[in-house]
Amino acid sequence: MSRIATTIAAGLLFASASSLAAKPLPWKDAAAQPKNLTGDFAEAVMSPVVVTLLGMDRVRFIRDLKYRDTDEPQVRMDLYLPPAAKEAVPIVLFVHGGSSIEVQPKDWGIYQSWGRLAAASGMAGVTFTQHLGFPKTEVPQAAEDVARALSFVRANARTYRLDPDRICMVVYSAGGPMLAPYMVNAPPWLKCIAGWYPFMDIRQSSFHQSSEKPETLLAFSDILKLDEPGTKTPLYLVRAGADQIPTLKDTIDRFVVKALETDYPLTVANAPGSPHGFDNQVDSIRTRELVLGTLQFLRGRLGLDAAAQPRGKTAKN
Repeated sequence: MSRIATTIAAGLLFASASSLAAKPLPWKDAAAQPKNLTGDFAEAVMSPVVVTLLGMDRVRFIRDLKYRDTDEPQVRMDLYLPPAAKEAVPIVLFVHGGSSIEVQPKDWGIYQSWGRLAAASGMAGVTFTQHLGFPKTEVPQAAEDVARALSFVRANARTYRLDPDRICMVVYSAGGPMLAPYMVNAPPWLKCIAGWYPFMDIRQSSFHQSSEKPETLLAFSDILKLDEPGTKTPLYLVRAGADQIPTLKDTIDRFVVKALETDYPLTVANAPGSPHGFDNQVDSIRTRELVLGTLQFLRGRLGLDAAAQPRGKTAKN
């Protein structure tokens, strides 16, 4: 495992297969790299997603909204809006993995580009910094932040020309347990959920075991939600075939088996040989397929014309 991969895997965030320097962000209004974000970790997370769509440089960007009552200046939200929307647009909320609010995850290049990818695809991309932490995981507080973020975009939908009744949520890595409250009997306005290399069972994570109460481990382990009766929320699940995070890939594999047994509305996409955080580290045909596939899944579930989905550049391998 490379030095970057080792550093980041220890933090339940993103890893890379090789020591790559961060690519410069191509947008004139790109947020600056957070001051406390340095070294190998900064190189990995500040690189943009490998897919580029037409219009990403022209999205409307609204920065640092206070989405909940707090004196912490880092706990803020950014909106990425389609440049020429004539009516209210659906919303995609992006939930980052375990980190520290001091390094401002919403300003990382990977999330800036996911927000812009959503906006260039006709949706409002919403990124925000929340309290999901490391090494103390802070799952209940993070779940409250996610709920507050959803409430904020719905309450302020008219101001920003958003559709409060068409929302999807995408989580990453240690953000996996944030799916649990929304997998069964979700509000009707939540049309779908998606996870990129997420923890689907935090009962077997040593970080969560040492941080959370037993009842929290049960309440936020996604795999246990498969046994609950009720309306199931469609899920698009991306697996990194060479994921380095201890126990994470096994949680996905066990979840998939049980989801199929219980006939959960699941779409599974595997990236063979790819590491944790591959969406901004591995420029391949398969990575591009999965990024574009995620966007198409979101558009379809949000009622947008899938045929109008913008296409990315062609990968070399």
